[in-house]
Formats: sequence, C-alpha cells, structure tokens
Amino acid sequence: MQHQALIIQTTAPDLLFAKRLAHILVEDHLAACVHIAHPGLSLYMWQDNLEGSEELSLTIKTSTHTAQACMDKILELHPYDLPEIICLPIIGGHADYLAWISQQTQTSTEC
Repeated sequence: MQHQALIIQTTAPDLLFAKRLAHILVEDHLAACVHIAHPGLSLYMWQDNLEGSEELSLTIKTSTHTAQACMDKILELHPYDLPEIICLPIIGGHADYLAWISQQTQTSTEC
C-alpha cells in the first residue's frame, strides 16, 4: 500500500547528533532519507532573551503512515526542550521517487 509522502523539518545542535538521529530514523524505516545541511545561524527568542546558535537543518523524507512515529522518535532523542518539528506536505514530484519513499517507510508486516 502506498502512503502519501511528506517532509519533516527539524534541526540539530551538532553533526554527531544529526547523524545519530538520521541513522535511527532510516534504519527503523521511519524515514526513507534524511538530508543533513551545512550549519547555519538560527536566531530566536527563548525565555525572553534573543538567542543565536549554529544548527544543522535536517530534511526528513517520510510518509503519512510513519509521520507520527517519526516525530515521536525525534522528541524522544532530541536534546532541546522544544525542538523544531514541522511537517510539510509534498504536493507533487517524481512519481518513482515518491513511491520509493512509501516503500522505504513500510513496516516489515506491510511488505
């Protein structure tokens, strides 16, 4: 069964955590692919103070079927009190790639 593909966007404080999270999500079939981008500066208000920190952006390709479990795993492992976790719909794309995402995020009982 094919499920709709979507993107989950999150950040990581360092490359070690980003790689660990990506590895777990892909190995557990919660994501088909995780792209880790170069560090960038994030500016935000936290507890009434302007904060700035270097973070890596993670683009997680997953499906509607596994999205909640993927978000739960991010929350479980993330060192931040309030990590960014944003789901973005994919409204189109290369059909074979979108089918691959669906296939990669199936549990072994669905295959």
